[in-house]
Amino acid sequence: MSVRPLTPALEKKAREELNEDPKRLKDDLQHIKDWLAKQPHLKARTDDQWLVAFLRGCKFSLERTKEKLDLYYSLRTTAPELFRIKHTDPIFEDILSLGVFIILPKAPGPDAPQTSIIRPALYDPNKYDILEVMSATNVLMRILLMEDDNATVAGGQSILDLEGVTMAHFMQMTPVTMKKMVVLGQDASPMRMKGTHYLNTPPGFETVFNVMKGLLNEKNKNRLFVHNKNYDELYKYIPKDVLPAEYGGNAGTVASITDYWRNKVKEYSAWLEEDNQYRSDESKRPGKPKTAEDMFGVEGSFRQLQVD
Repeated sequence: MSVRPLTPALEKKAREELNEDPKRLKDDLQHIKDWLAKQPHLKARTDDQWLVAFLRGCKFSLERTKEKLDLYYSLRTTAPELFRIKHTDPIFEDILSLGVFIILPKAPGPDAPQTSIIRPALYDPNKYDILEVMSATNVLMRILLMEDDNATVAGGQSILDLEGVTMAHFMQMTPVTMKKMVVLGQDASPMRMKGTHYLNTPPGFETVFNVMKGLLNEKNKNRLFVHNKNYDELYKYIPKDVLPAEYGGNAGTVASITDYWRNKVKEYSAWLEEDNQYRSDESKRPGKPKTAEDMFGVEGSFRQLQVD
């Protein structure tokens, strides 16, 4: 069994909050592998470190872990645009270099969630689509699930900085796009959402915010925090010592953090290349195949957003 040992703080959290039992871990992993081997429609990773991320994300409920793995790999088939951009594609380097999405290398505490910063205004909506940006960030998120025990045990939180966001950015946030984001982030990903902190909110924000909020479960609705320009409020949740200089912190610059991830992607290059093959084959699914319409179909009341 090749699973990294947890730090004492994370081991305690995993035991108390996620029902993780080191004595049972090997059997739990084998149970999931045996189940995957019997699923004719799933071509899935079976690395211990990868599967333990899903077990932790489901608090070691074997049935929930199976459901989440099935949904994750189905999503790769029914919403391929969320995974289309590969780490070797020039567009990946373009989006990475813009600094639209960064993951802070250091968590705010020994058993604290991992933090990411999203700055949508940094991409040109006439050149890129939000789903392309998401697809590029998914490369980093997959590495995070393999690499970062704070992320798999304590979860993830994000700062969504909307300074400079334009109407053209908002118009890309269609109901179907938002639904895909929520299905991936809330339902399919094993990393539990621990909070989204909104900064520099522009006019029109409320409309998109309310629709997105309506798609979340109750637990995640209560983890949305709008700070606007009040950075002192943000620091109560995410201290300065883990934030980049651009946010009043002392953890280096966004450019240096981007370099960190650029190197990490190189390190994981062969793993990522292999990972691109995994997905579901819905034609082989026992019972009814999953379709994009089933998973993301939105009710008539959603229609196109009207942003004032």
